[in-house]
Amino acid sequence: MKRKIIKIDEEKCNGCGLCIPNCPEGAIQIIDGKARLVSDIMCDGLGACLGHCPEDAITVEEREAEVYDEKKVMVNIVKAGPNTIKAHIKHLRDHNQDEYLEQAIEYLKENNIEIPEEKETAMIPPIHQGCPGSKAMAFQKDTDSESDHGGKRPAELSHWPIQMHLISPNAPHYQGSDLLLAADCTAFSLGDFHKDFLKGKTLIIACPKLDDGKEIYLDKLVALIDDARINTLTILTMQVPCCSGFLHLAQQAVAQAERKIPIKSIVIGLQGEILKEEWV
Repeated sequence: MKRKIIKIDEEKCNGCGLCIPNCPEGAIQIIDGKARLVSDIMCDGLGACLGHCPEDAITVEEREAEVYDEKKVMVNIVKAGPNTIKAHIKHLRDHNQDEYLEQAIEYLKENNIEIPEEKETAMIPPIHQGCPGSKAMAFQKDTDSESDHGGKRPAELSHWPIQMHLISPNAPHYQGSDLLLAADCTAFSLGDFHKDFLKGKTLIIACPKLDDGKEIYLDKLVALIDDARINTLTILTMQVPCCSGFLHLAQQAVAQAERKIPIKSIVIGLQGEILKEEWV
């Protein structure tokens, strides 16, 4: 039959998995580093997972697909436990899916499982509220450099998220900022990472060796240069060979961008010593 069902653009998908907890039916899994619809019969086409993909890789299309099977979905829902059952029943009630709701309740009755009452599910937040870890936030910083912190050095991180796959170039905190793009390991090698390198800058972290989707990184850097209009870009890497690609990526982004900005390259030794610092 022809019906609405989700579509995942594998080229855009970075495998972050944020869509998975926002699919009430458990129809999405990460396979080979990409989010995939595991079965047509498990997707009701309501799109509860929409809006939680940082790469906008999920849409709803209308195509020939197997009929959604609520009872087969309930097998996985029940295995996940009572809280998941309540959340799924709430999802069906909130979307006025009376037919599916009837099938779900029938399955629960057949298997002697307690049916959540409306007053129980009414207290549950929507299952598709999104991962708080990917929500853009800016932090209020103490600008008084003479403040007494009791011997404890304050953190200089001014925003969240910071992992490159999760950040949005449109986030307000990047506008007109001096950006530090740091390889994941650098902060663990530098005792004074916050004071000497992060203070006064926005931050993005990534791993040039292990991360997939480098083309997504390139697009985001171009957007940060042209749309967020960052002032400068500092590349902080380790001395290991796999980090060298970061500088090339930054130079490629500047070459593709309409604006031209200065790039500083800082290379750190394994014990935290600065091996090289230069504008390139």
